[in-house]
Amino acid sequence: MQKGTLFIISAPSGTGKSTIVGELLKRDPNICFSVSATTREPREGEREGVDYYFISRKEFNDMIASGGMLEHAEFCGNMYGTPKKAVFDRLEEGRDVILEIETVGAYKVMLNVPEAVSIFILPPSLETLRHRLEKRGTDSSEVIERRIAEAEGEIKKSRKYDYTVVNGDLEKAIEDISLVMKASKFLRKVNKETVEGVLEKC
Repeated sequence: MQKGTLFIISAPSGTGKSTIVGELLKRDPNICFSVSATTREPREGEREGVDYYFISRKEFNDMIASGGMLEHAEFCGNMYGTPKKAVFDRLEEGRDVILEIETVGAYKVMLNVPEAVSIFILPPSLETLRHRLEKRGTDSSEVIERRIAEAEGEIKKSRKYDYTVVNGDLEKAIEDISLVMKASKFLRKVNKETVEGVLEKC
């Protein structure tokens, strides 16, 4: 059985990555979502074990010490990380796994799992992103400006990703990322086992 592919999806806050990932999961039953752990408080509507595992900073640090995190990082004063075992269990089952993480964590996964496929979702512009954050109504103006500054830095880091997709139109962005995920199955770094299998038959 062919292993699944690990997909890293990153984007600045307010770019629509959670909506896009949700649609990808609905449309392909072979894709599963890696639930991250975080020390931040849950936002309205977020569910434990579905959106995040909400844990204390002590619990988070204990997981790091025991080697139980694939990656971890601090962002906007809170810790975020990916529990390792669940990800690799799903990949061994042949399922594709999406990691929806920020750039610092993504870089760590790229180093530790070089066959992972990375996708960065861009807003059409920073001004469009500011408008989306204001419309969301969950952050103060000061927090929004801080997020815009952080977004600019994250976008510069997108140059290290395998693919970039602009979310100007939601449906088109979903279709574009779906096509990227299908095409990436033929990347040499993902297909190493297939190549070796052919060579063994020579």
